[in-house]
Amino acid sequence: MEPTTVGLLGILLLFFLMIFRTPVAFAMLLSGFFGMWALEGLRTAGALILTESYSAVASETLIVVPMFVLLGNIASAAGFSRGLYDAAFAWVGHFRGGLASASVLGCAAFSAVSGSSVATAVTIGKVALPEMKRLGYADGLATGSVAAGGTLGFLIPPSTGFVLYAILTEQSIGRLFMAGILPGLLLMVLFMATVWLVALRDPAQAPAGPNVPISGRLRSLGQAGPLLAVMVLTIGGIYVGAFTPVEASGIGAALVILLALASRRLSWAGFADAVMDTLKTSAMLYMIVIGANVLNPFFAVTQIPALLGEGLQGLGLGPYGTLVVIILVYVVMGMFMDGLSMLVISIPIVFPVVTSLGFDPIWFGVIAVIVIEMGMITPPVGLNVFVVRGVAQDVPLTTVFRGVMPFLLAMVLGLVLIILMPQIALLIPNTMFG
Repeated sequence: MEPTTVGLLGILLLFFLMIFRTPVAFAMLLSGFFGMWALEGLRTAGALILTESYSAVASETLIVVPMFVLLGNIASAAGFSRGLYDAAFAWVGHFRGGLASASVLGCAAFSAVSGSSVATAVTIGKVALPEMKRLGYADGLATGSVAAGGTLGFLIPPSTGFVLYAILTEQSIGRLFMAGILPGLLLMVLFMATVWLVALRDPAQAPAGPNVPISGRLRSLGQAGPLLAVMVLTIGGIYVGAFTPVEASGIGAALVILLALASRRLSWAGFADAVMDTLKTSAMLYMIVIGANVLNPFFAVTQIPALLGEGLQGLGLGPYGTLVVIILVYVVMGMFMDGLSMLVISIPIVFPVVTSLGFDPIWFGVIAVIVIEMGMITPPVGLNVFVVRGVAQDVPLTTVFRGVMPFLLAMVLGLVLIILMPQIALLIPNTMFG
């Protein structure tokens, strides 16, 4: 059988397994294994699984994932996330729509220690949604701001999405982390502008909160200060070259644990739960990496990425026209798949196409992550929407989806700006690394 035919059958098997809710890691592993068995024999397929399993476990780069996940889990268990939200509330809560803006700010700040979109939405949602409910915010705006703000966890460093992208494409994690800073801040500002426009159009949806005096605002910064200091130290340390992303993740996790223990805000039960959640999340991500590294060589042998690239270039759309087609495919995939699944399945196929068109791989990493973020709040899957709905159980799912629509438009605007002005993503990494 021709390699291309086997490749197409492998893709069909992959999607068949995922339709029947097979975890994406095992779907990729099985598709890659059986594909390589058909093309290269059972011994080669078995050796590939063993080699990639060992490579993943022994990878120093992948240590970033459990360390930053542990950092976010400890910060959440110790209640540090409450300090971030309270500080944002104290400074912007007195404006109309201020609580929704504070939710976005809180999500952006927690993203800098979490690296997970879902964890960010859950952690800030538990704090922010009851406050907005108490002050009479419209359910759509309240839940929409948290769901959209949570997506920043996939973009603002440390991002698990960037770690996986770096591994799949052999790019620098440090460059990708730095590339996510300005786009993350841009989306944060656009989300806050969206809240302001919604409040301007219908003031009843977003009443102003109480005006906190200057002394209270300064006190709130003091409460959020320890976690903010860890954020600045880890990300700033990477920027100035004081330590690598791997070292930064270990230092950040150790500091947050020490702060939590010193402040007596972390019980042993909370610590055990945080460690167990970290183990579960890390095991899932490690399995995804193993599955992707078994599937990728299979795709390479079948020449599927090369054929796809030739087909796209044959359309005569030019580089940016081809990029738009890829983005539209991502948008459609985002309606039915979660973000990590999209990333690990699509990148091995589209990355060679993108680089052959002359686009910067770091810049495209930011584009891909933003489009995947959009999938987290688009129906019918919209993982962040379901997560927020789980926190606000009295709000209908349709209301949450309607609430995120203005923020989705803001993400589209942000994406267009980054495509038109690539330096938004490339300025910091180019300044840092050259």
